Amino acid sequence: MSQLSAWDHPEPLALDTAPLPEYGSGSLADLLPTLAAGLGVPGPTATIGELTPADRVCVFLVDGLGWEQLAAHPDEAPFLTSLLGSSRGGTGRPLTAGYPATTATSLASVGTGLPPGAHGLPGYAVRNPATGELMNQLRWQPYTEPGAWQPYPTVFQLAHQAGVHTAQVTSPVFEHTPLTKVALSGGTFHGRLTGEERMDLAAEQLAAGDRSLVYTYYAELDGSGHRYGIASDTWRGQLMYVDRLAQRLAEQLPPRSALYVTADHGMVDVPFDERHRIDFDEDWELRAGVALLGGEGRARHVYAVPGAENDVLAVWREVLGEQFWVASRDEAIEAGWFGRPGECDERVYPRIGDVIAAAHDDVLIIASEREPKESALVGNHGSMTPAEQLVPLLEVRS
Repeated sequence: MSQLSAWDHPEPLALDTAPLPEYGSGSLADLLPTLAAGLGVPGPTATIGELTPADRVCVFLVDGLGWEQLAAHPDEAPFLTSLLGSSRGGTGRPLTAGYPATTATSLASVGTGLPPGAHGLPGYAVRNPATGELMNQLRWQPYTEPGAWQPYPTVFQLAHQAGVHTAQVTSPVFEHTPLTKVALSGGTFHGRLTGEERMDLAAEQLAAGDRSLVYTYYAELDGSGHRYGIASDTWRGQLMYVDRLAQRLAEQLPPRSALYVTADHGMVDVPFDERHRIDFDEDWELRAGVALLGGEGRARHVYAVPGAENDVLAVWREVLGEQFWVASRDEAIEAGWFGRPGECDERVYPRIGDVIAAAHDDVLIIASEREPKESALVGNHGSMTPAEQLVPLLEVRS
């Protein structure tokens, strides 16, 4: 590869221009510890200073409901739009998801109250150091023992042990999944198929204790965005349904309750052309020296052949550096991508790629042969752009 001069090739994106998650003050990992501390649970600390305690607290997490997407669709979501000023304790500001902005990582951050570098689910698919294989942390394949992979207690478990009435109300299919076990277990699990059933039961569970912590979840908005894009009628129809669900739950809150509507990430639509979708499987430069390609299209973990780490970093930075923030593992950790300095566990360190590539523009690194389904998605997420990283924290109190 020929050496390009500075005037032939612009400088790569500086790593300090990446908008970091607000770990320790305004990220998803700070939400449940703040709420649990307000309920008097020993251990967790209230780090989102804008939130006021309540005796009964419900978190309604809508998969894929990004702050920017919600703000852009007031007609489809009139109820949620009316609550935008209530976000983050009435400041009208969003939370940050954490890096990467993806479901497995964010749900683990929510449930454990820890950043990705501590809970150990730092991406959609990461290397298992014990086997050398990629592990999909959403589907938990290949299987590994959940308690060894994520050993910390969840905030729900701590709350349950402290005598708080604790419940999860979501789809029955999630009851026995490893991701639920490591991120959301504690108290009682209630599986309900329809969104209306979940909202009604969540309100009942809130009222079941003098101190209550209830979690409920809806996934289909994210699925519609992946399949059809956030510009689609299908996605807008799902947003309209989510708006009705949130209002249904809000209208049933028992006394002394606080409802928080939030999300795990936002989303961007990526055009289907070679300029926006860079195919790793067809690019010999990007493949050179790479043993495993992990992560997802907008948040890649790249695992180099031993000894090739610096070469892979140099090539990825040269080829992609105008469109992606490209960092070494140490640079990303030191910059605070996976948590504040000192928050990355030793057991998590080798799970993180030798090279990390986080999208700045509306681009993807697809892998058409090894990841055909993921490579065909319209809507995508994972990186640190505001469209992906910012999520609401809408509040209703009774």
